[in-house]
Amino acid sequence: MRQLLEEYIEKNRAIAVQGDVADYIPELRKVPINTLGATVATTEGDVVAAGDCSTEMTMQSVSKVITLILALIDHGEDTVFEHVGMEPTGDPFNSIYKLEMRREAKPLNPMINAGAIVVSSMIIGRNVEDRLERIMDLVREMSGNPDISYSREVYESESATGHRNRALGYFLKEHGVIEDVENVLDLYFRQCAIVVTCEDLAKVGLCLARDGRNMDGKQVIPRDITRLVKTFMVTCGMYDASGEFAIRVGIPAKSGVSGAIMASVPNRMGIGVIGPALNKQGNSIAGVKLLQDLAREWRLSIF
Repeated sequence: MRQLLEEYIEKNRAIAVQGDVADYIPELRKVPINTLGATVATTEGDVVAAGDCSTEMTMQSVSKVITLILALIDHGEDTVFEHVGMEPTGDPFNSIYKLEMRREAKPLNPMINAGAIVVSSMIIGRNVEDRLERIMDLVREMSGNPDISYSREVYESESATGHRNRALGYFLKEHGVIEDVENVLDLYFRQCAIVVTCEDLAKVGLCLARDGRNMDGKQVIPRDITRLVKTFMVTCGMYDASGEFAIRVGIPAKSGVSGAIMASVPNRMGIGVIGPALNKQGNSIAGVKLLQDLAREWRLSIF
């Protein structure tokens, strides 16, 4: 498995130059554009890594999976989906267009920025720090890594340049969807800055693949919530390229603009990828091709 993983990483590393690093968050510019690595964690207990898999990255939008899980635990399915929808979108992840055009200011799904901001507002806690600690604790339990923390530098960089997210937040406030915009956005920027490796992402994906049980066998997440979350990953997890990804790769996955991809193959494995060169939809250009090759070689598609 390791040799094949290495071969596909080297094959796809060359196409990274066709993408761009997310330079609108200044701290993300620092990772070399041709970085590519992956880790696979299987239900048999094997962990296989190749390429630049030890390079740290921030979760960015992969954190939306974690906050959705917590919101569902805190409030239940009915309450959460009173405030955010279940439908895919053909628009960019940070678009405000659909919010303006719809009769009610209800984001289409929890995997786009507007929806994730609403979901973050639902996390229970005494303050921002308490809520962030709950989010990181869940990542720690799912990944088995007690040292998970967040990057102050990336958080501050995102907070200083997150003008579109503030526009989304204040639009949602105007329509009574959220209240304390600045605190909600402060949490959102911090959760996006949680630092992980490919192994952490692979083990988070494995926890979902095992219906909420981590590698130690602990039931970290209720089974019905993992089913719901994996469905969102299939339909909405790769932004407005989710349909093509479902056809070409066919596994639940969630991407982030750091070049992170967390994938979960039910009852088989979790996969963590880093590849900071992004395509126009905001997904890792080499990482998507890598997963496409692995899905074909290992027959991973759930369809």
